[in-house]
Amino acid sequence: MLKSLGRSAAAQGAAGRLLAGYIRLVRATNRWTFEPADFQDQLVPHLPAIVALWHGQHLMVPAMKRDDMPARTLASRHVDGGINAIACAAFGIGAVRGSGGEGRKALKRGGARALREMLEALKAGDSMVFTADVPKVAGVAGEGVALLAKLSGRPIFPFAVATSRSKTLSTWDKAELNLPFGRGAVVLGEPIHVAPDADAEALEAARRAVGDGLDRAHARAYALVGRRWGRPHAGPEADTNGAHVWPPT
Repeated sequence: MLKSLGRSAAAQGAAGRLLAGYIRLVRATNRWTFEPADFQDQLVPHLPAIVALWHGQHLMVPAMKRDDMPARTLASRHVDGGINAIACAAFGIGAVRGSGGEGRKALKRGGARALREMLEALKAGDSMVFTADVPKVAGVAGEGVALLAKLSGRPIFPFAVATSRSKTLSTWDKAELNLPFGRGAVVLGEPIHVAPDADAEALEAARRAVGDGLDRAHARAYALVGRRWGRPHAGPEADTNGAHVWPPT
């Protein structure tokens, strides 16, 4: 019964609006530091752009969008994706519905269609804002973000938001629930460009650059609020404890 209720449009709408209200509360009650201080102005000449995030670290991102910056996000076809899409819509962010993944699995789950829609969005002038790591593989950038940059000719910007107060949830990505009444930091990383003729080796280099850029941005954002960046990391770069700490010790 609860599962059916969660799938209903009314329930998803209510949950999405509640989530948007919570994001606004956290945005309003934290004291924010931005790096660079005029990060939105610096981003403007590069728009539309691909803004890359890490799973579990993206709750507050919609609240950082300026009204004159049209954008869309990639939301899964699951219930949580629907709720996220509704919450993002409250901040003027549209949604492309699709699934993350690697290779043929992604194509079977609508990844190819989502890629086409993201290319169309960028061509129409809308930036794409989405997580670079694929579901169930936290902290490892997938090849999709680099491929999108190659096909669209648009730059990738690593982006991070952190707060001094948060709760780590028991999810596969150890998602951070940012809390109100503290300090917050937003960091925009350096742009990453992928040539239109990039071969497999160049795409792999770009994929790794995105991951490194995201780790640097998050390390800096966490440092600005007096915390150290470290999170579950499921990939070949993980240490023996499965923890990814930046910079490496």
